[in-house]
Amino acid sequence: MTSIFDFSAKRLQSGQLESLLEYKGQVILVVNTASKCGYTPQYAGLQDLFDKYQTRGFVILGFPCDQFGRQEPGEAEEITQFCEINYGVRFPMFEKTQVNGEKAHPLFHYLKSAAPGLLGSQAIKWNFTKFLVDKTGRVIKRYAPATAPKDLEQDIEALL
Repeated sequence: MTSIFDFSAKRLQSGQLESLLEYKGQVILVVNTASKCGYTPQYAGLQDLFDKYQTRGFVILGFPCDQFGRQEPGEAEEITQFCEINYGVRFPMFEKTQVNGEKAHPLFHYLKSAAPGLLGSQAIKWNFTKFLVDKTGRVIKRYAPATAPKDLEQDIEALL
């Protein structure tokens, strides 16, 4: 696998398998999310980024994850409603996904190896870890959960 375009994932609402090749030519931010996390308010900042840059070829792909403190216990409909009602989320969301361990989605194996964390660690430490991907599908940078979405604007601008 040479880019994120080699992967597919199921959409949250429909359960339909979607090739990430659909996003070729766009700058992509991949984020593992959760509805009951201290970082959950970042949904608002992520939606702001999406609104600001969507027309210029930017997209956010959200992947709910329940691996950290059971902070995403809901099913697809509950997650969708929570995101839409509380944060107006309109960027693409995918099915609940494991990001670490043997059952981690292959996309996250790839992202972690392409952009290791501190001291070369590949494990994702918590919800709202972010991966910035360029228009060719190459992983450019990994951001810690505490990094606010607005702090990514300069890097996004540089890739657009």
